[in-house]
Amino acid sequence: MDFLLVLFILAIIVLYLSVVIVRQGTVAVVTVFGKYTRVMTPGLNFKIPFIEFIYRRISIQNRSVELAFQAITSDQANVNFKAMLVYSVLNQAEETIKNVAFKFIDEASFMQALIRTIEGSIRSFVATKRQSEILGLRSEIIEHVKAQLDTLLESWGYHLIDLQLNDIAFDEVIMRSMAQVVASSNLKAAAENEGQALLITKTKAAQAEGNAIQISAEAEKTASQLRGQGVALFREEVAKGMAESARVMNEAKLDASLILFSIWTEAIKHFAENGKGNVIFLDGSTDGMEKTMQQLMAIQKLNGDDTNGANLTGKR
Repeated sequence: MDFLLVLFILAIIVLYLSVVIVRQGTVAVVTVFGKYTRVMTPGLNFKIPFIEFIYRRISIQNRSVELAFQAITSDQANVNFKAMLVYSVLNQAEETIKNVAFKFIDEASFMQALIRTIEGSIRSFVATKRQSEILGLRSEIIEHVKAQLDTLLESWGYHLIDLQLNDIAFDEVIMRSMAQVVASSNLKAAAENEGQALLITKTKAAQAEGNAIQISAEAEKTASQLRGQGVALFREEVAKGMAESARVMNEAKLDASLILFSIWTEAIKHFAENGKGNVIFLDGSTDGMEKTMQQLMAIQKLNGDDTNGANLTGKR
């Protein structure tokens, strides 16, 4: 009975040591006396106790790591980078798993090599660029790193899924100078815009003033023409009226100088009624009156001769 109990206990121990449970998302690398022999997939697996050993369990899930480092541009400006790297095992093929398991002595060595390789790739790219170019080259930097790392990581059994540059910052002095450059550029643009707006405003005002002057001049020209036409019509009508009056008086065998006398008295009356305090000197003596009448009659005679000449011309 004691022997059977011992055998039973040994069987349980052997069974316990033979059973290997591999969690989902991982694989186990098995060695025999230190030499690679096979890969265990997720689930329940068995191994030969005391002969086969689990050398390493490898995660095939995506992993991430954050990086923070500094680079120097071609014009000697320090650039601080903060990046996030997402990577994973390339696939579950046996050769890939062997590379992951045996290329590096441990996970820490792999991470150190990966981080230093990415930092070196970014530094070599930044060293060829000026500080003013860096902020606009985020996607180019990522593409440059991926192009250099894809082949190398595949030889290690890994695949670079994503690289994100979360922050690109310069030293405080450089950031302050860049802010001043941006501020001065904005002030320059604002001044240029204000100057353009003022120029447009003054141009429009000058155009409006010119148009107003032109319109006013045209209106004054039209008004002057109308006033001239009105005066001409008035004189024409006065001449017609005086000619008609002279004709009637001649037919009545009256002296036509009465018309001039009537105009003279009407003029004096008009001066008296509408003078508004103005002083008008008229010669009211008999000699002055006679002289004025003679002048008016001479004018009337001259007008009469012109009228008769015109009539004779018309009769011919």
